[in-house]
Amino acid sequence: MTRIKRGNIARKRRKKILRLAKGFKGAHSILFRTAKQQVLKALKYSYISRKKRKRVYRSLWIVRINAAVRPYGITYSEFMRKLKKQGVALNRKMLSQLAILDKNLFQDIIQLCLCDSV
Repeated sequence: MTRIKRGNIARKRRKKILRLAKGFKGAHSILFRTAKQQVLKALKYSYISRKKRKRVYRSLWIVRINAAVRPYGITYSEFMRKLKKQGVALNRKMLSQLAILDKNLFQDIIQLCLCDSV
């Protein structure tokens, strides 16, 4: 019986993993077995971090909005409740951008909320 070599298929499979492991330290980028473990771990972490990024950004926007409304004597939760009551449909990302980039417009939004309570 003749010998069958799996050269091309096995090499392609290994090179694909080693290409993903490029930039890892030491044996993690050179040896196939350790590179495969590290690539699987890195892919798992990147999946988790894509989910975590959304949480981190939302909390950042909330902190920015809270810092922007505190000088006017209201808290973040009061501000969001009053916005909802007024029917203002701006999400947290847009509100935080307005608080940073367009302070006058953000001040108008705050005044809209404050005039309702007085």
